[in-house]
Amino acid sequence: MGSAGLIRPTTVQVSAIGGEGGGVLSSWIVEAAKRAGFPVQSTSIPGVAQRTGATIYYIEVFPLPLESLGNDRPVMALYPGVGDIDIMVASEIIEAGRAIANGFVTPDRTHLIASTHRVYAIGERSDMADGRYDLERLNDAALKRAKKSYLADLLQVSKQNHVSLNAVLLGVLAGIKRLPMGVQDYTAAIEASGIAVQSNLKGFDIGYGFKFTQEAKTFAENPTTQNLKSKKQGRREEEICESFPEICYDIILEGARRLENYQDEAYAQDYLERLSVILKKEKDTGGNGGVTAEAGRQLALRMTYEDVIRVAQLKSMPGRLERVRKEIKAEKSQPIMVVDYLKPGIEELCSILPVGVGRYLMRLAINGGWRERSNFAIHLKSTTILGYLILRFLACLRRWRRGTYRYFEEQKSIGRWLADIEAAFTISHKFALEIVECARLIKGYGETHRRGSKNFESIREMIILPTFSGNLASEIALDAITNARVAALSDPEGEKLDIVLSEISNLVEQNPSK
Repeated sequence: MGSAGLIRPTTVQVSAIGGEGGGVLSSWIVEAAKRAGFPVQSTSIPGVAQRTGATIYYIEVFPLPLESLGNDRPVMALYPGVGDIDIMVASEIIEAGRAIANGFVTPDRTHLIASTHRVYAIGERSDMADGRYDLERLNDAALKRAKKSYLADLLQVSKQNHVSLNAVLLGVLAGIKRLPMGVQDYTAAIEASGIAVQSNLKGFDIGYGFKFTQEAKTFAENPTTQNLKSKKQGRREEEICESFPEICYDIILEGARRLENYQDEAYAQDYLERLSVILKKEKDTGGNGGVTAEAGRQLALRMTYEDVIRVAQLKSMPGRLERVRKEIKAEKSQPIMVVDYLKPGIEELCSILPVGVGRYLMRLAINGGWRERSNFAIHLKSTTILGYLILRFLACLRRWRRGTYRYFEEQKSIGRWLADIEAAFTISHKFALEIVECARLIKGYGETHRRGSKNFESIREMIILPTFSGNLASEIALDAITNARVAALSDPEGEKLDIVLSEISNLVEQNPSK
């Protein structure tokens, strides 16, 4: 091919979450290259499902027009090579992180375009603890590993302008001018697709003219909150400001709001009173409120446990149907049907029964061995009158929640946990904080909740209580509870925890504190 033999194709990788239309974006790029007369090849590698594996679209564009090659044709690859990507386009920031981790983004070559919004992956959601990826590390990697980075919350830009994210990304891609096509080629590709042409042309123009600032390149999980003292909004905010140190403000305010939405104002007040007791104990032992802040986070989660009433409340909230419409991009004139798939069992039934009745039925189910076999599937059409009324009826049981079996059991467990935290301050603040963190084991419902509660109680019986009684030295206890908690969080089945607790048990027998 003569001089053309020394020219390599420009490589583009597009990584997109299932359902985001990455295929449309890649087809626009390919069509633009064809219209400009450049040889182009594209392949796609589908992921497993949404957020367990994104679909990868790989495109190679040869930068010489077909007419200049005569009878020669370039040989192009079907799969992206590590260290061989010129342009990386990610529809969401974790997809950029995957590409960086897999070696597709390199500082000598790759121009990285990514929207910095977050959609949580399955692994993040199912993790027993806080499974979210460290965005600070990812931000640092995105800036250091790419030759040049174009990072901003482009999803928010698209929403504000009522255009598609893919059109904005295409505009940004055209704007960095790393591909040989011109603006007219991209716009012609959008027009040829026939998909929401005017809206996508608008989105393309927005992306093409978008100004990336240095500030936009540093992103965070949530917007930075302002100091609560500068935005007091009511009596509760003033009470929190007056009663708790600044380190607690944001967490406790959000916790109180969550509790009021979950139950009522009195329940939120119970939350504040419980934390006041913890704070007093912490201050009496020289603390600054750090343990109280974390206790506030975990206590809010424990007090808003998931039961049938809460599920019905969330599924029947006024804004839910509108949110579903936006997610599926349904017009207001289009009828939609929402089917909620539920699988309640004896535990869900007992959770909303009076204490005595619920306790009796649960014992009967456990002793009879049919607790795990009592679940039955329900397909509830919540967009029908009957389906919605059923959800509203269950949600309205909230006013009687305090008299239910589940409420009684949860409050009893929470009370023991708070008492342990108070007692732990006399040993050390670190030990108290570790007991606070153990609450992370208790989450979800059904089998997940049972396993977490069992692991929590095992740690309490084998480490926390022996420490209080003096049978386990405090310096050993701190390391033991940390190891046990990490083991339980890394293995939901509890096998790793059993090994750790067995070793601790042997240690107690060999070296009693007394």
